[in-house]
Formats: sequence, C-alpha cells, structure tokens
Amino acid sequence: MQTDELIDRLALDVAPVRRAAVGRRFAVALVFGAAGAFVLLLNWLHMRPDLAQAVRTAHWWLKMTYGLVLAMAGFVAVERLSRPAGSGRRGIGLALAAFALLVVLGAAQLVTTAPEDRMSVWLGQSWRHCPYNILALSGPLLLASLFVARGLAPTRLALAGAACGLFAGGTAMAVYCLHCPETEPAFIATWYSAGAILTTAVGAALGRFALRWR
Repeated sequence: MQTDELIDRLALDVAPVRRAAVGRRFAVALVFGAAGAFVLLLNWLHMRPDLAQAVRTAHWWLKMTYGLVLAMAGFVAVERLSRPAGSGRRGIGLALAAFALLVVLGAAQLVTTAPEDRMSVWLGQSWRHCPYNILALSGPLLLASLFVARGLAPTRLALAGAACGLFAGGTAMAVYCLHCPETEPAFIATWYSAGAILTTAVGAALGRFALRWR
C-alpha cells in the first residue's frame, strides 16, 4: 500500500472538529478550577467581612478587573498554544499591557504619596503572604488546564504550561479579591503580579513534563 493511499484511508475516519472545541474544554476546566479555588478560599482564608462595602469602591474593582484580564490573557494564550505550532502572542501581549498599566498607576500613586507613607502603601499588611496565597488558590485550575492541554497537541511545552499558569493565576487573583483587604494600586501592581508570575513559572516548569507526548 502506498503512503498516500494509507493517509487517504486514515482520513476517512476523521470526524470534523468544531472550531470552538478547544475553548470549550478550557471553559469547563475554568468552571471546576474556579470552584475549587473558591471552596479553598472559604475553608482556609475566608471571605473578608466588609466585602459588601469593598465592592462599592473603585480600587476593589481595579484589582478584580486586573485578575480577570490576566485570566483572559492566559485563556487566549493556552487556547492557541494547545494546537501544533500555536502562538500565544495575543494573550501574552494582553497580559503585558495590563501589567504595564498597573505599574504606571502604582508608580503614580507612590509619587503622590508622602515619603513617610510610601512603604506602608507599597507593602500593605500582607505582602509576605499575598503571592503564595494566589499560588495556592491557582492549584485546582492549573492542574485542570494542564490536564486539558495534555489531551490536545501542544508543541511548545514550557510556553503552553506557562499559559496554563497565567490562566490559573489570573483566576486565582480574582477569587483572592474576595478575601484580601489590600486595595492600593501600588500593592496590586507588585504583589498580585508576583503571584501571577509565580503561577506562570510553576506552570512552565510543570508543562515541560506534564505536556510531553508519550
């Protein structure tokens, strides 16, 4: 049997795949991962008691939006990188633009803050724990998104894993807003971003092995 004939016969059994099939798989992972992060938050960190008042402030919505934008950026990146030779350029660009905007807002805040108050504004009360709390909350979605990506066809394994980490980290940041009392842009730009960087790095490290074809 000739090679071309074999390929034609194999192609006869291939069913068409819906264009949004990959996105749907990651959307399902998002539902389970976000639910897992929320359950973890409720049983470990707990909701902030003044949440009803906090959601009426612009700063609370700033950090929530930041987390959601990073989650969207990770979703866009991993959806593309889970395909052969896919590019995550759009998602990465969106994440970098959001980060740059927060850095500008945070720097502007520090410049206009009295020198004696700058450290307290920048460090807040929870800078030592914030990045690691976000990393912990990202765990359910990171594992779920790696599982989904493994069932697809990524070829740039570390980059696809990093996109899974960004996807999970942004989602974890949004969930963490329900607990965290910090609202200053300088704090968010530094320590929330550090949490997203941690999840991205962990995702990249895991992706090199978890996404490898067997």
